[in-house]
Formats: sequence, C-alpha cells, structure tokens
Amino acid sequence: MTLPLQDSILIVDFGSQVTQLIARRVREAGVYSEIAPFNSAAEAFARMQPKGVILSGGPSSVMWDDSPRAPQEIFDAGVPVLGICYGQQTMMEQLGGKVEGGGSGEFGRAFINVQKPCALFDGLWQPGDKHQVWMSHGDKVTRLAEGFEVVATSEGAPLAVTANEAKRFYATQFHPEVVHTPDGGKLLANFVRHVCGLAGDWTMAEFRATKIAEIRAQVGTGRVICGLSGGVDSAVAAVLIHEAIGDQLTCVFVDHGLMRLGEAEQVVTLFREHYGIKLVHVNAEERFLGGLAGLTDPEKKRKFIGGAFIELFEEEARKVGGADFLAQGTLYPDVIESVSFTGGPSVTIKSHHNVGGLPERMNMKLVEPLRELFKDEVRVLGKELGLPDVFVGRHPFPGPGLAIRIPGEVTKERCDILRKADAIYLEEIRNANLYDAIWQAFAVLLPVRTVGVMGDLRTYDSVCALRAVTSTDGMTADIYPFDAAFLSRVATRIINEVKGINRVVYDYTSKPPGTIEWE
Repeated sequence: MTLPLQDSILIVDFGSQVTQLIARRVREAGVYSEIAPFNSAAEAFARMQPKGVILSGGPSSVMWDDSPRAPQEIFDAGVPVLGICYGQQTMMEQLGGKVEGGGSGEFGRAFINVQKPCALFDGLWQPGDKHQVWMSHGDKVTRLAEGFEVVATSEGAPLAVTANEAKRFYATQFHPEVVHTPDGGKLLANFVRHVCGLAGDWTMAEFRATKIAEIRAQVGTGRVICGLSGGVDSAVAAVLIHEAIGDQLTCVFVDHGLMRLGEAEQVVTLFREHYGIKLVHVNAEERFLGGLAGLTDPEKKRKFIGGAFIELFEEEARKVGGADFLAQGTLYPDVIESVSFTGGPSVTIKSHHNVGGLPERMNMKLVEPLRELFKDEVRVLGKELGLPDVFVGRHPFPGPGLAIRIPGEVTKERCDILRKADAIYLEEIRNANLYDAIWQAFAVLLPVRTVGVMGDLRTYDSVCALRAVTSTDGMTADIYPFDAAFLSRVATRIINEVKGINRVVYDYTSKPPGTIEWE
C-alpha cells in the first residue's frame, strides 16, 4: 500500500497467538501498524521504513538451535525497538545477553515493581509503583546485553522490564497487549507516540482518501467485478470502490439460498436504489443446494461454495463484457492467518477466501481495499462512507452462511427451518436492546433429532442451538450471559412457531485467542 509508511510501526511476529492484539493496540493509539512473520521481516522493514519496531512473543525458546530471530538490520537502523516476552529474550540473546530456562516460569497474573524511570514509563509509571501485568514465560533473561539496565522487576522475573535509553531499546517480559495488563495499551501508546515520536493522527478519513487514490491508480480504465455476499466486508469494499471508479464497477450478488431471512432483498435495495451501483442479482439457490446435496464434511461444503462462487463470477464477467479485476472484502486477519508465522499456508482457516490469489484461468487481478483493516475498523470505514448503521452494525455472517450453521447435509427444508429460528432469535435480541452489546449471535440446526411431547402428541424433530458471543475484533470472544427468562422466551417462541424443532439449547463455548472467525 502507499500509506505514509514512514509514520508506521512494524510488528515482527514470532508466532504468539495474541500478536494481532499488538497491532490493534498500536492502531488504537492512532498509529498505523503492520505485522510481518520473522522470516519475511527484513523485506517488510526495508519496504515500510518504519519509525519503530515491536518484537512479539512466541512459543519458541531462544536456546533451541533453530529458534527464530529478528533481522539484525532492525537493531542496526537506529529506530526504537520494543521486545515483548520472546521478543525480549531474542533481543537480549542477539545483542549479547543471556537467557536461561529450567525454572518454574511465570504464567498468568503477576505484579511488577517499577525500580527506575525510563522513557517507556513517562507520564504513566513512577519508581516505587506496583502494577498488575500478564506473564507467560518459562525461560527468562539472566544477563543483560551491554547498555541495558533493569527498570522493573517481578517475583518470577528479576529482569521484567529492561531498557537501553541511548539506543531506545526496551523489553518487557510480560504481555502489554492483553486486557489482563490494565495499563498495557497505554504503555504501547507511550512507545509509539512518545518514544518513536509519532503523532497518532492516523484516521479513517485519511485511509479513505488514500485508498481511493490507490484504487484509481491500480484499476486505471479497467473494469472491476465485485462479489457481494451480503456481509459488511464486501459491502464496504463495494461502496469504497464505487466512490473511486464509479460505473467501472459491477457488483454481482449471488442469492445462493443460504442467507438469513430477508437479507437478499435488503442487499438489492441498498445497492441498487440507495447507491445506484450497477448490480447483477443472480438467483442461484438451486445450483448451490444441488451441489451441496449429499455433502456433510464442513470443509468440502466450504470448498464447493467457494468454487461455485468463482464459476459464477467468471460467467457474469463474460456477460458484462469481461472484467480486469475481481474485488474482495479481504481483511487484515484473513491475510495474517492465511500464512502461518513460519510461512506455511493455513489450510482450514479462511479456506473460503481467495487470500492467496485466484485461479490462473480467471485472468483477473485482485482488488482488496480492506486488507489492511481489522473488522471493527471496517465498520468505522463503513460509517465514514455513509452506510446506514443498521447495515454497518450487523453481526458477522461468514461466507458459507447457513451451510456452516447446518452440520450435516444442507437442504432447502433445513435452511428454511433454520432461517425462521434464527430470525426469531435475532428479533428477541433486538427487542431486549441487546443487539449492539453482542458481537455475533446466530442459531445452528444440529444434525440431531430428539423425542418430545407437544400437547398430546409425541414429536421426533430437530435440535436448535443458539450462540452469542462478545468481542471487539473477532480474535477472542466470550459467551454473552443471557438470563434464564430471555432464553426461556426465545426457546418457547422457536418451538411454538418453527415446525421441525422441538428442543432448543444454548451453547456456552467461548472462543479462544488465535482464531479468526466464530463459526
């Protein structure tokens, strides 16, 4: 991208499951950041020329022969560097210090004692202060590299925070990026704004203007075809591209029969009538449901749906006279998770996105204007572009739609049953004024049938599971704690109003860090 990368922060990823949170905290401070795996960090550093570098945590030990390292040019460039957990350890090891293992380690909540002032703490922590942090380490630094001094300690890490003020190198054994370190976000903001000297003025308005110029430069006089899924990501991408190139964009909305109740009509109305975007509405329900017949493996269902989408795009591109580019609503977590920190492909996460490129036969280049943004940032951009709140604020509904919410075989009958149950669930959430407090809620039609008694009749029908989670960025999530009265009301309505369901359960599973979608 052509954002002012000299006003950016590079984050070197050593495989921590919470590396993305570092990028989020930096962007929350108003500074643009990018993540690069350690083995491609040298290229990213040369390309970006950032004002500072953050080294992430990771599962490796610096005592392993093949453990990952930071590019030496980062330490030689004269820019500030902050090492976190493994990042601290490899910094010390590479600069002449020593790391040892074999102890009991330090995991979970801990407290550090501030020993000395340093630029990392300015205006935040003072000598003598005691602060809660989150530790996760077995190895620890036992000898400092030349020029470093200890500025904070903990019971399990006598060298918990170290600093070389002359070189502006800092290192923390704890994780400031997680919410369990209450002042961690402020500490990272202090590093990027005070230590690195960045203004913190990266805004969505700036991103919008820059990205529009980039799209115009990339596309030129070419034509773009964009697949609308009905979700926020593809919708925001389409509106942004339309603002850049107008009628050079044609959107294709594939009505595959796997959407929620009324969503197809909402998409068509918004884009045709409100924005005046050229829209091709393809009714492909029979095609998709026919291809899904007999499929029960979730990954096979995903791959069929992805392949069918590509085929349709090819057909529609030919109908409109050909297209030079295919637009996608790829997000930054998609990009990160599609390549592991060791450089290998992620074969199961995001397999329904074409993050790695398109089949050669399509002869189209990708336009991915959102690939630098996180989910919540896309919503901010949507509002910046004037998309209605009811659309921008809708819960995520990933590409496979109802197909992934119906474990086992997908049929029209099962889709219709789930659509009705899901609509009731969301209606009750809205009636209770809980929709905006929940990041994602949906119903699942389980491949289980149970015996029940309804009135004087014995039934043998399906089980419906309800999920609801809270999150800010979709990287970690926890259950939403509905009260019993709400769940009873929803279950009663679903059983009474949806033929084919005789039992409703609530899924209390939380979402661990390090994954992208809650599906």
